Amino acid sequence: MNSNEPLNFKRALETNDKAGASLRRADRGRWTGLLPVLGVVLLLVTTLAFGAWSHYEQHRQVIATAEQSRDLVPEVRVASVQPGGSIQIVSLPASTSAFAAANVFARASGYLAKREVDIGDRVVEGQLLAEIVAPELDHQISQAEATLGQLKAALQQAEANRLLAQVTWDRDSPLVGKGWLTAQQGTIDVQTLKAREAAVDVAQANVVAEEAQVQVLHQQKIYQRVVAPFEGVITQRNVDIGSLVQADATSGTFMFTIMQGNVIRTQVFVPQDQAFGLQPGIEAVVHVPEIPNRTFPGKVTRIANALQPGSRTLLTEIDIPNPDGTLSPGIYCTIELHIPRKTPSFKVSADTIIFNEAGLQVGVVENGVVHLRKVTIVRDLGKEVEINSGVKGGDQVILNPAVDLPDGSKVRLGQSKS
Repeated sequence: MNSNEPLNFKRALETNDKAGASLRRADRGRWTGLLPVLGVVLLLVTTLAFGAWSHYEQHRQVIATAEQSRDLVPEVRVASVQPGGSIQIVSLPASTSAFAAANVFARASGYLAKREVDIGDRVVEGQLLAEIVAPELDHQISQAEATLGQLKAALQQAEANRLLAQVTWDRDSPLVGKGWLTAQQGTIDVQTLKAREAAVDVAQANVVAEEAQVQVLHQQKIYQRVVAPFEGVITQRNVDIGSLVQADATSGTFMFTIMQGNVIRTQVFVPQDQAFGLQPGIEAVVHVPEIPNRTFPGKVTRIANALQPGSRTLLTEIDIPNPDGTLSPGIYCTIELHIPRKTPSFKVSADTIIFNEAGLQVGVVENGVVHLRKVTIVRDLGKEVEINSGVKGGDQVILNPAVDLPDGSKVRLGQSKS
């Protein structure tokens, strides 16, 4: 055995150890360079997996939500449709006026000697308001009566002359027939009788004319006493003692204004949609803002049989008894008319109305299914509205419905509003 063999073997082992160590260092260097790449790949794979899982989870939730929405039956609050009633109450503004009003003018000319009333005085029919003096009228009456006496005397004279002519003709007529008097004498007697009869007619006509004139003067004398034409209140006075008043048909002196206040009259213009059913005898109630704790009942007494062409309103008069004089002419008030309905109507809550491109609708629930019905509003009462089509009494309508509420959708009834 060669003595160098152990040494060579030892060297070979060292050489192999060095080569192995080099290989191990090379392998460690390669893995050290690959670790970041592997980390990035692992992060990318993890991210993709998480994204896929999230997408799947969202998709699953969307499907579940859709299925839940499809199967969900929402709960809604409803209100019942109430009948509108047989009486329609209509409230309209108005002003009070006197049942009767008259402006008293002078019918006799002269000076005012007495004034018995003033503004605010209550008078009765026939009560003396003022007295006018006109001395010249008394002279005219005396002169007319004297002339009338003369004409009556002339009438008596004419009647006496006619009687004489009649007696003369009665006496001469047989003589003329027998020829004892001439025919001319008979003609003279006849014509004389006719002339006397005509004179009597003229005298009678003169007497009648003068009697009429005397009556006119006496009537003017009566007009010197100005009296109340009816019971009422003096609301205006335009003359005083010593005032000169003139009796003239067009420019007579305006003396007093009298208004009858035991019955108050009002006039209102009722709109066309509320005028049907309005007739005399319908009850009315007057409300005065300054008298909040009292109402004044009355009745419709007169209506115009034609609507105003411009405003499409019906003129209506209401009489209100006012025995204690609480109401005065010229007061602003509100008239409440109780008009019988000619067509049925229904009341629903204003919260039930749907307004969209389809118009006005309500959602009626029948057997858990929504049915959209078009309606027509006839009156807006604030929290409620009156409609005359689309529903019937007792229908259940949805409160605060969605604008896009689909027709035919299913719902569950919740709390109801009566």
